Amino acid sequence: MMFAMLSSPMASVEFEGPDVSQFGSDGSGGFGGFGGLGDFGAFGVLFGVGSAVIGLGFVAIVVTIVLRSARMAKRGQNPFTMEEDLAYQAMQSRTLAPEKSLEQRLAELDDLLARGVISDEEHRTARTEALRG
Repeated sequence: MMFAMLSSPMASVEFEGPDVSQFGSDGSGGFGGFGGLGDFGAFGVLFGVGSAVIGLGFVAIVVTIVLRSARMAKRGQNPFTMEEDLAYQAMQSRTLAPEKSLEQRLAELDDLLARGVISDEEHRTARTEALRG
């Protein structure tokens, strides 16, 4: 921009702006026609590609959620309570159950022998293993 002072008692300012003839509507460039990729530059192309990738990512996430929910619903599971159902099943499993004491294990072995479920040999072997810990 260029400022010019006039010789009048009241100072006035004159602005010299950019050449706006390049913004014509003939499609040759500038904002008038968006003639081609050259008008957007590298930033515009990268912005468009990035936006497309992000949009496709959102679509993929939504499709995945819908497919998984439909599959769980077909199996009789509620997709919104799946974590709680799994946690409940895990807490009821023997894997997370507290370990039995030595007395409880020996009493269980004696009970199995008394009912005839295991033989004397199996009872001795299991008792030895229980006592070893």
